[in-house]
Amino acid sequence: MWIKGIMLAALGLSAGAAAAGGIFSFIIGLGVVSDLADRTHTGEQIRLYEDAVALGGILGTIWIIFQIPIPEGDWLLPAFGIFGGIFVGCWAMALAEILNLFPILIRRARLKMCIKYIIVGIALGKSLGAMLFFSQRW
Repeated sequence: MWIKGIMLAALGLSAGAAAAGGIFSFIIGLGVVSDLADRTHTGEQIRLYEDAVALGGILGTIWIIFQIPIPEGDWLLPAFGIFGGIFVGCWAMALAEILNLFPILIRRARLKMCIKYIIVGIALGKSLGAMLFFSQRW
């Protein structure tokens, strides 16, 4: 019985490590990290950024699985929400940029002006949708 439990634990841990490694590689491969480092002119810190992404994913997973309480969580929760929103927004924009979403949309819709308003509208719509989603959960 012990051997079966140990084998299941090893299998679950290795499968989780493989899935997490794939997600981290996908995030880094999309260019989210390198694009942010390029835009902030901090390219020499790219290894630190990649380590921070991996460490954030690992700690977030541990936090969710073991439901670790965070002391003084009332003031920390808005900060977590802001940083999480920035991360998801950057990831969505990186996906859109890699897929050449905006150039295709602009060319097909024959847009010449007001492109910045469309991008702001997308961001506001995403923000409003997130606020509605999270207000419904509570």
